[in-house]
This record gives sequence, C-alpha cells and structure tokens, in this order.
Amino acid sequence: MSLSRRSLLAAGGALGAVTAAAPTASAAGRPPGPGRVRTGFERLAADGYALLAGERVGIVTNPTGITPDARHVVDEMHGDERVDLTAVFGPEHGFRGTAQAGGSEGRYDDPATGLPVYDTYLKSGQQLADVFTASGVDTVVFDIQDVGARFYTYIWTLYDCMVAAALAGKRFVVLDRPNPVTGRAALGPVLDRAFATFVGREPIAQAHGMTVAELALLFNGEFLATPVALETVRMTGWRRTEFFDATGLPWVPPSPNMPTADTALVYAGTCLFEGTNLSEGRGTTRPFELLGAEGIDRRWAEAANALGLPGVRFREAYFAPTFSKFQGKTVGGVQLHVDDRASFDPVRTGIGLLVTARSSWSGFAWRADNWIDKLTGSTRVRTLIDAGAGVDEVVGAWETDLAAFRAVRRGYLLYR
Repeated sequence: MSLSRRSLLAAGGALGAVTAAAPTASAAGRPPGPGRVRTGFERLAADGYALLAGERVGIVTNPTGITPDARHVVDEMHGDERVDLTAVFGPEHGFRGTAQAGGSEGRYDDPATGLPVYDTYLKSGQQLADVFTASGVDTVVFDIQDVGARFYTYIWTLYDCMVAAALAGKRFVVLDRPNPVTGRAALGPVLDRAFATFVGREPIAQAHGMTVAELALLFNGEFLATPVALETVRMTGWRRTEFFDATGLPWVPPSPNMPTADTALVYAGTCLFEGTNLSEGRGTTRPFELLGAEGIDRRWAEAANALGLPGVRFREAYFAPTFSKFQGKTVGGVQLHVDDRASFDPVRTGIGLLVTARSSWSGFAWRADNWIDKLTGSTRVRTLIDAGAGVDEVVGAWETDLAAFRAVRRGYLLYR
C-alpha cells in the first residue's frame, strides 16, 4: 500500500469519505445508524486492514476494544485472513479485564483465540521494548477506551508503549475512540514533572479534553525523546461537544470501577479522594459518585451545596463498601447528582468537595504517602487546602499553567 493511502486513512481525508459512503456489515460490525460515530477500528476494518497489510500485528487492548455489535476486535481480527494478528498486549486490569485496580492478568494464551497475551502493566522503556521484540510483531496497534482524566492509566500505557515501540523499531498505530466526557476543554492542574508516575508521566491537564489519537500525536510531538513511527486512524461522526451517549456506541466498563459513562463524568474530580482517608465509593455500585467516611453526617452535603457549584447537587448518603476503604462498615457522606452536564466542571467540583470535607469533618486526613500530590501533579492543591484556601484560590493557582497547556493542546486536535 502506498504511503499516500496510509496518510489519507490516518488523516481522515478522502479515503475516509469513501469508506463512510458505503458501509457494509463487515468485520467492523453492523452498518452505522444515522448520526453514529464510526471508531478508528471500524474504518480500519472497512478498508480491509490495508494499513496493516503484510505485517505481523500486535494489539494493546482490553474489553473496551469492541465493534458496534459488541464483538471484540481481537476476535474479529483473528478470524479475518486479511490481517495477521499474532499477539495481544494487556494493560492494567488485563486484556479480558478481570483484575482489580493495581493488578493485571500476567502472561497467558487467550483461550478463545490461542493468541499469546503479554502483560504491559508496570513495564516501560527497554523492558517493554523487549516484550515487543520477543512477540515478533512488526506493528503495535492501540485500541482502548479512555475516560478523559490524566490519572487514568491507559493513556500512560499508550505513552509507554509508544516509547517502547520506538526503542524496538516498531510502527505504532492508534485507533481512535471518543472522549466520553467531551473534548470541549482542558481543565485542572497541569502535572509538574517532579511528580511523574504511572498516573501522570508528562505535563498535561488533569482533565485533558482529548481523544487517545490526539494524545498520541501530542506525546510524539512534545514529549518522546525519540518519536515513534506513528499513524492514527480517526473516527468519523464525532464532535467535541458530544458526551458518550450521543455516539450510538455501546459502553463497556474500561475498568472494574468505571461501570457507566456517568462515572467517567465525575471521575476527573472525585478520584482525588483516593488521596484522602475517605472512601471514593469503591465497593459500591456508584464508585466515584459516592464519597464518605465513618463520622460524616449531613453537614458535608450542606456545605458542598452551599458552594453553588454549577451543574451538580449533593445528596446526604450512607453506604457500606463491600471492599476497599471501610469494607463492611456503614459510612456517611455524599452522592453527586449531575443535573447539567454542559456546565458541570468535574475538577472544580472535586476541589470544592475536598475543601468542604476538610472544613466540615474533623477526621479528614490526606493519605500518609501524599498520593494526592501524584494525582494533582504537585504539592500545590494539598498545601493550599491545608492553609485554608477556598475553591477560587485553589483553582486560580493553576490557571497560568493550564493556559499554556491549552495553547499546546490546540495544535494536536483532530475534531471540531
């Protein structure tokens, strides 16, 4: 296949218009309905996998790598003679998604396809490059649904795999999927590299407002010391203002504690409670929407509502987590109810909840390891809240850094 044809597919140009004009019920799933988004995988498959022709292919994916009719892309590719899929690479939680936070599935052969599954979790640099070399693949493909928050580890799996592919001399192809909480704006503090971890490798905003293909272009253009041979396959039909329920695509939980798109909506703010002694709702049916601890009463909900945060209300709530913090104990706290997604700011809301939790509950404490600094990307949020700062002061402290990131981000956006 010619370079020009690859470039058209990656850029979403004339080739994209041709494939979109005559969809068929092929390996990409059922034909798209009116207004439905077509993912990068659908466009790749509709073109007969021409972008991967003649190459041994490995794919980094998890349960979210599906077609519109909910078949897994690995099963589709394995059963199609037009593509030579030879390996699968699993991230945190694993290829089939069975592991809880901080876990993976290890190395095994997939029972459904017989393909070798390699574990990428907590591997980076030369160690991960050696995994790609041992697998024998020529091209590494990435197809995972992100949720739009800097500390959600799949985007750093993307980053680490790009770095490793460059070291191993492999081509890298990113199949795009929607940002489920829109791509309207970047929000929140920007990471200080001194606090780089697997929940934030590089200086991007806490809610980045980008798709995985856009992030891949940003990583390659701004952060990789040795850029990888990168190609992206864009979606068609997605607009930056759209939430996931407007895409017409099925939702699959990207991780065990991300059960719905509603969870993703609040996650960029309420995940900050991982850095405290409060429960972030793990072990309930509404993780990251329920927050609480022993000894909290209705005063927290009242204080949070008094802030007048846009697009959200807080209900006094009581729950008993089945695992994680306060397992089997009844705790008090709040449940978030987002009533206007367009005006809701998850990061400002998360800060408001931290400020009011600290002021209304005497038992409030940060985790002893200062995990909050890893999540927010510096000591600034923690030290300001400890000093008694209000929401506006905390949010204002990152505006200069955020403006700089937004300016860089603008050059890598693929969709309107």
